[in-house]
Amino acid sequence: MNIAIIGTGYIGSVTGACLAEMGHHITFVGRDRRKLDAIDAGKSPIFEPGLDQLLGKNRERIGTTTDIADAVRKTGLSFICVGTPPKEDGSSDLSQVREVSHSIGKALRSLPTCHTVIVKSTVLPGTIEDIIIPILEKESGKRAGIDFGIASNPEFLKEGTAVHDFFHTDRVVIGTNDPRTRELLEQLFTPLHAPVFSTTIRTSEMIKFVSNAFLATKISFANEIGNLCKEHGIDSYDVFNGVGLDTRISPSFFRSGLGFGGSCFPKDVCALIAHARTKGVNPRVLSSVIATNDDQPERMISLLKKHLSVNGHTIGILGLAFKPDTDDIRESRAIPLITALQNEGARLIVYDPVAMDNFRRLFPGLIYASSPLEVLDAEAILIVTEWNEFEQLDYRGKLVIDGRRLNKARKEAAVYEGLCW
Repeated sequence: MNIAIIGTGYIGSVTGACLAEMGHHITFVGRDRRKLDAIDAGKSPIFEPGLDQLLGKNRERIGTTTDIADAVRKTGLSFICVGTPPKEDGSSDLSQVREVSHSIGKALRSLPTCHTVIVKSTVLPGTIEDIIIPILEKESGKRAGIDFGIASNPEFLKEGTAVHDFFHTDRVVIGTNDPRTRELLEQLFTPLHAPVFSTTIRTSEMIKFVSNAFLATKISFANEIGNLCKEHGIDSYDVFNGVGLDTRISPSFFRSGLGFGGSCFPKDVCALIAHARTKGVNPRVLSSVIATNDDQPERMISLLKKHLSVNGHTIGILGLAFKPDTDDIRESRAIPLITALQNEGARLIVYDPVAMDNFRRLFPGLIYASSPLEVLDAEAILIVTEWNEFEQLDYRGKLVIDGRRLNKARKEAAVYEGLCW
């Protein structure tokens, strides 16, 4: 198939590269020429393990353009993969989705054949039917489900393992009211050998939000219980290993510690909270998920203060990315942690294998170490991201406050405090 991927960020880059690997011809559409040039050269525009290899291997099936209309006219399917960043009130900013929809609609006007539009961007229930379809119909003069196909097809990728997740997904969700579009997508994803869940557009949109919200809830629940376990001298990981043996519960995402970050969980939970309030629903559980997550960095500082005053002392930070194997610092727990430590007068030296350039844009005044060994010379060491290379360090004689439960630090540090164990 000839497929247009509109958006060259995380979702678009991974989706397009993986579809190219499946044998399809891909046209990436974006506004940032540097990203498009990287793709043309077979290089990933984002840091994601395995993505460079796929883009390089499939260069003959990949093209790029800044012209949405041209890409739509030359393909049979268009995937909308643009961002939906949060506004100040937590609701989703749909400006990119609206802009792309207008451009696609204008291109559809001159198409003699049926084109299919697939929304992979994370949008709340009702967005496709109440916003995207009316724009497409108005701009094109055509009818959804008759003259063009439309569907919701949310992604369930994890940064750091996204390529693997695409090819080994738990399920493919297809939300559409059009049998022809459903059949086309089922055919597209057949090689994945994954269960296909076909449903309505609004249900598909909601599935994405509920999936992320529930995983975030498991983490915050684990943190709340972990904070209580800490007071009793209990290792919360032992507790959740036992709890997770119950097949009704599962051990996944019971990762107590410093909390969650990234481009999905905080944004999607906050968007769902804001959306619920517009519908007159009080989202008590979801609000508590965010509140618990926000509390964890301060608890880490409280543990540090049991052993060392902060003002005027040198504190080392290991890890700045929100998780290992990514350079993404969006909503990283390092941000509120470092902000609080700076406000209390600490001198900070930080290190991350790949995220320091991104972090410098937010915190240009920090001391950025050239290796993790420099961080070990600090008076106290805070472990923020569980990079594998941090498991190889020598923590003997060190004061370590650990937010991610590194085994080497637990065994070797002269003074060791785990956040929830």
